[in-house]
Amino acid sequence: QVQLVESGGGLVQAGGSLRLSCVASGRIFSINDAGWYRQAPGKQRELVARITSGGSTSYAGSVKGRFTISRDNAKNTVYLQMNSLKPEDTAVYYCNVDVVLADWRIQKDCWGQGTQVTVSS
Repeated sequence: QVQLVESGGGLVQAGGSLRLSCVASGRIFSINDAGWYRQAPGKQRELVARITSGGSTSYAGSVKGRFTISRDNAKNTVYLQMNSLKPEDTAVYYCNVDVVLADWRIQKDCWGQGTQVTVSS
């Protein structure tokens, strides 16, 4: 019913930048709260950044000042701009959103398939 497609991952050198996108489609009306998570090999999935429906943002301490989460409500898209990337940012990045469906029901905790980000030293 809800599809999330992430893109923008890749291989980048330390100090470089990437911009991740997460597009929600299907029978949806809008995105409510949204977030980006990441999971490195052998580690638990962790929250990187979140943005509310009103545009308020919050970040993990390890990325504050380097990453920026934003949204384009008209496009049902959430972005993660990642600057000054470090090798420890290497992980699979996942988009997580709550959506308002076309019938006004709320579907929580929708996950994308993930996009790989690799930062070389």
